[in-house]
Formats: sequence, C-alpha cells, structure tokens
Amino acid sequence: MSSLSSSCSSNLERFLQYVTPTVPSRPLPQSCFDNLNSLWQPPCKDTTEYFTLRDLWDCYDEWSAYGAGTPVQLNGGETVMQYYVPYLSALHIYTNKSAATSRNRKEDSDVVEFENDSWSDDSGSDNLSTSLSNNSSKAWDAVSEDSSLDQEGSWPMKDRLGCPYLQYIEMASPYWRVPLMDKITQLAQNYPALMTLKNVDLSPASWIAVAWYPIYHIPSQKNEKDLAACFLSYHTLSSTFQDNAVEDADKSKEESNGGISLPPFGLATYKLQGDLWMKPHTSDRERMILLYSAAESWLKQLGIQHHDFNFFSFHCTM
Repeated sequence: MSSLSSSCSSNLERFLQYVTPTVPSRPLPQSCFDNLNSLWQPPCKDTTEYFTLRDLWDCYDEWSAYGAGTPVQLNGGETVMQYYVPYLSALHIYTNKSAATSRNRKEDSDVVEFENDSWSDDSGSDNLSTSLSNNSSKAWDAVSEDSSLDQEGSWPMKDRLGCPYLQYIEMASPYWRVPLMDKITQLAQNYPALMTLKNVDLSPASWIAVAWYPIYHIPSQKNEKDLAACFLSYHTLSSTFQDNAVEDADKSKEESNGGISLPPFGLATYKLQGDLWMKPHTSDRERMILLYSAAESWLKQLGIQHHDFNFFSFHCTM
C-alpha cells in the first residue's frame, strides 16, 4: 500500500488501493493447460499464475469481521482511519465447465428479493449525469468485439462468455445484509464450486460487485458527514483481464509480491458530499466519472439491471 505521506495520493486513490484484494497465486501445472479455454487465455505463455475463488474470499475474511481500514485526510489536515465493511452486491460466474449447463436458467439465477421500502431515500439528491464515450470501459472493450448478446440482451450467445454457474444480485436493504464472507459461505452450500473454481476457469463475463459501508473511524470525529460516504466497487474475476486488459496489471503483480491484485475497474458512490473525496486541483473527479462510466458500460454490455448500482446512481450527489 502507498504511504499516506505520498503527496500524489488523494483520499479516493487511497480508498481504491486499500479495498483492492491481493490474492496469493501459484503456477498452474502444465498438465492443466489442455483444459484452458483458448478464447480466454493468451496463447504462447510458458507459465500461468492462478488462484482459486477460496483464495479470493479469504482476502475478505478479516475485512468482513473487523472492516477494511483506509486512511482519510480531513479538510483540516487531520488524518483518521475509516473502516468499511464489505457486502456482496452482485456476483456472476461463467465457466468453461460443461457441468454448468446442466442447471436450468431458473436454478442458475440466484437473486435475493426483499421489500425495499427501507432501501428508499427521500432526500432530494441529483442524478449523476455523465456522457459515455465508446471507450469508457477499457476492460470490457478488450473482448467486446466478439462478445455479443442475444436480442433480449440478457443471455450470452457465444462460447466466449461461457456457461453460467451463478448469477446473484442482492436486493435487500443494507440493514438486512450480512458481511461478504458470510454471504459467500451461505451461497457455497448450494454452489460448492465457489470455493474450488480457479480464475483461469472463468470467462471474461465473470465479475463481482462489493458494497462498502462505513462503520467507524479512529479517532472519532463529530459532525463529519463526509465520512458517511458509501462505495460500490466492481472487479473482474477472469484471468483474461488480469493478464491483458486491466491497465497496469503487470505493475500491480510486481507490487503485490507474487499475488494477483484485483483493483476496481468501476465505482459508484452514495452520500458523497463536499470535496473530501474529490480534491480540487487533482484528477479525482475525472477518475470518479471514468470509473462510474466503466461500471455503467459493463452492465449495459451484459444486459444486467444491478439494483445497488441503480440506487447509488439515483442518489449520487457528485
């Protein structure tokens, strides 16, 4: 992680760094190379690093129990450590395993539905208004040329997107949710491959969205509304992006001492007030708009209505 003393680091940059999971990786045995999907893996590679999804969930274990701490520099110059609890917002897993095709669409779609009255917010927040460019989502554009959807835009039609194994979208109020690790443990009871699948088994359409809600900060502050900000981060799970499409992937691997970092490619925010998270004379605002646009483009390309994203977007004050 970067030191707080770094003059080029903003609160936004530090948050993105501190909520980025770095997953321990190991070399894939040569005997497993024949099982890889040639559409998803770069050719002519002598070695391939991989991790299992269990390795990824382990990164969220301590965060789920105690919160993920990120340093935040207040406008008065004081620095506090803000803690966020991660909640599973969405998880879509597409694999190259033929066994996944044995489940019908109803079984593949695991969507939690609750009455969402408590999820409503009557505060008159402005909608986020941005114009999307054709390259707003660099990660998706890397493979989107050959990744078309059917006419309804909901189900992938080409082999490149793989076989759907799990499609989960959380729709409950945050007050009724359990931390990410607890939710994964629940889902794994019906979807045991959530603990055994490798990132090299996953198609480019596999992704996770994590909702980060603040729980406390040290030292305690009075009337610090900016510290109530919530975030929704998007991460790709396939090694396709980790090897090729994610910007600065090689740099991330070097800095993580052999692990594979999964930095957010998209971001949405809620209760973002003042300039604490978008410092003047920095690129924070442009970065925030780019990350939001990337998330929106990703969801549109896959034809997905993401409940948390819609809520965060409607109530965004940026």
